Amino acid sequence: MGEPTGFLQWKRTTPKRRSIPVRVADWREVYEVFPADQLKHQAGRCMDCGIPFCNNGCPLGNLIPDWNDLVYRDNWRDALERLHATNNFPEFTGRLCPAPCESACVLGINQDPVTIKQVEVEIIDRAWNEGWVTPIVASHKTGKRIAVIGSGPAGLAAAQQLTRAGHDVVVLEREDRIGGLLRYGIPEFKMEKRHIDRRVEQMTQEGTEFRVNAAVGDNVDIDVLVASHDAVVLACGATQWRDLPLPGRELTGIYQAMEYLPPSNRVQQGDMHDTTISAAGKHVVIIGGGDTGADCLGTALRQGAASVTQLEIMPRPPEVRAESNPWPQWSLVFRTSSAHEEGGDRLFSVNTDRFIGNANGTVRALVLNEVTLVDGKFVSVPGTQRELQADLVLLALGFVGPQKHAWLDQLGVAFDARGNIARTEEFVTNVPGVFVAGDMGRGQSLVVWAIAEGRACAAGVDQYLMGSSTLPVPIVASARPMA
Repeated sequence: MGEPTGFLQWKRTTPKRRSIPVRVADWREVYEVFPADQLKHQAGRCMDCGIPFCNNGCPLGNLIPDWNDLVYRDNWRDALERLHATNNFPEFTGRLCPAPCESACVLGINQDPVTIKQVEVEIIDRAWNEGWVTPIVASHKTGKRIAVIGSGPAGLAAAQQLTRAGHDVVVLEREDRIGGLLRYGIPEFKMEKRHIDRRVEQMTQEGTEFRVNAAVGDNVDIDVLVASHDAVVLACGATQWRDLPLPGRELTGIYQAMEYLPPSNRVQQGDMHDTTISAAGKHVVIIGGGDTGADCLGTALRQGAASVTQLEIMPRPPEVRAESNPWPQWSLVFRTSSAHEEGGDRLFSVNTDRFIGNANGTVRALVLNEVTLVDGKFVSVPGTQRELQADLVLLALGFVGPQKHAWLDQLGVAFDARGNIARTEEFVTNVPGVFVAGDMGRGQSLVVWAIAEGRACAAGVDQYLMGSSTLPVPIVASARPMA
């Protein structure tokens, strides 16, 4: 490594966030510029640990020590090459991934881990600014035609890999813009959409074709699509949201997170002047303590909510790893996102019992009670029931799998016990020539897993079409050996 004692010399630091009053007044990303000398020190904290557990902690198998060392030595273009060797879209993962690699960092055994995620995003942002990210056009064409349904991270990764392998690839997206939930599910303050736009432009120049407003089962016939292509990749995500069927659920003012977030994003895209669901002046309650709940929190604060309360049924995590959660497992510790820092209250170990409405059928409050875990089950704590004012309730409870469209039945794909599309280790379904990648086959997961599966699926498609493949397969994304 460039600085063997770097982890002893420098402490972990991350970019400063813009002041709260400033950033909640706009929708731009929240972080300030990270000074280059500080970044060099952070890369220099990477240890010569012998066995880099971070590589395995990352579903993509990112070559983390390699590009940390190269950044420390100011070899930025070589660092970009190492980064792109395993990750098609580091500008997405560097902003959205919760960084399981950092939980697996050897330094994290007894110190703060290396700021892997920040080094990653600084490499790719510098590369874009310097003009180093250019189209990679295939040297030959195979004549094979592939349709990718869905333009989220899994679909985009599969499409880019297959295009670079020389196939003719078309990506079908039912919305009016490419990006899937990256586009309309992730708030602008978390990832500005210009990052998607320039990747789509790069992929277009490489030869990938994009079709928006192309809804399979509506204006696109699945039988015609399969018959006119040599392979089809299903990458529509796990978009079937989990509901909360409690008394009062029918009241006006109770929405799913993915009913609330997309209109807010469309306002930022210039499609609408005002969102159809606004938190302005309202007492907002978010049920669900995950990342989507935090996205709703930051959005509601920017819209001028009177108050925001986020509910979580699980207990408040500890500040440091528990003995039952040893390294290199994902660290189950208390985390504060930029949205949590901006305001609102977080309640842990609470469960919603029912919703209460006004005479006009709008939600007025919800009734909750504290819970405790007994033998792995949540049990209500007597005497803790109370009302919580709520003019707007947002359900951020995750997803239960892919939407069961009629065209999937028409296609004839099989589902596994969890309701996801069943597939082999090569990502092929029971229908010949039809593959599945990302959350549609895996279930709700991380952006880094989606990209890893898209890459691995592309190798499976290439193998199926050509008899062999030189496309790389992330080791942790498939049982197949590295190509």
